[in-house]
Amino acid sequence: MSWRTVVISSSAKLDYQMGYLIVRNQDVVKIHISEISILMIETTSVSLTAALLCELTKKKIKVVFCDEKRNPSSELIPYYGSHDTSMKVRKQIAWSEDIKTSVWTEIVTEKIRKQAENLERWDRTEAQMLYEYITQIEFGDATNREGHAAKVYFNALFGLDFTRTAENSINAALNYGYSLLLSTCARETALNGYITQIGLFHDNIFNQFNLASDLMEPFRPIVDNLVKTMHQS
Repeated sequence: MSWRTVVISSSAKLDYQMGYLIVRNQDVVKIHISEISILMIETTSVSLTAALLCELTKKKIKVVFCDEKRNPSSELIPYYGSHDTSMKVRKQIAWSEDIKTSVWTEIVTEKIRKQAENLERWDRTEAQMLYEYITQIEFGDATNREGHAAKVYFNALFGLDFTRTAENSINAALNYGYSLLLSTCARETALNGYITQIGLFHDNIFNQFNLASDLMEPFRPIVDNLVKTMHQS
């Protein structure tokens, strides 16, 4: 079972030999492919062999590439993630609006619930308001409880002056964490044989990861909690 997250943060050459990822820089490090869950290339001064990329793809290992500012910029996703991909794709295309709306309602409900639990963890009284929002959610979140909850949640967690549009270290950390979360959800989506572009609620024609953008929503508070913890220290 894969469990390792391997981060390459300095100049190196990566290749594949007899089941191992070989990392060559000042030293030579060998990591068995079966142990790797995520490989993050955090610097642009890394070269990889096509043989390694093919093997990583076969083993469904998530590979994330970062740009010159060390921000996640792209990822490697296999064309064929599951033996019954064609069947799942046909079902995905045929999802009715009622099914998509119903699932999105559950996603929003769980997201607000996790946000409330996060506020409880930080002893914020606003958690009760978020629990009340859950009872007010309508089909498809027609009254936008998600948006109202987000405003209350971020102000309670990071202060009344905080906005998600501001350029600061907190938002930079949140955006970075959300990028990794999106990348992980996209990997699982492809691994299970679904098309990442066809979403439930998200349907931006320029977004290649609409379905992953939907599925990641309830997990965002994990990133929020980590950023809050780092900000406090």
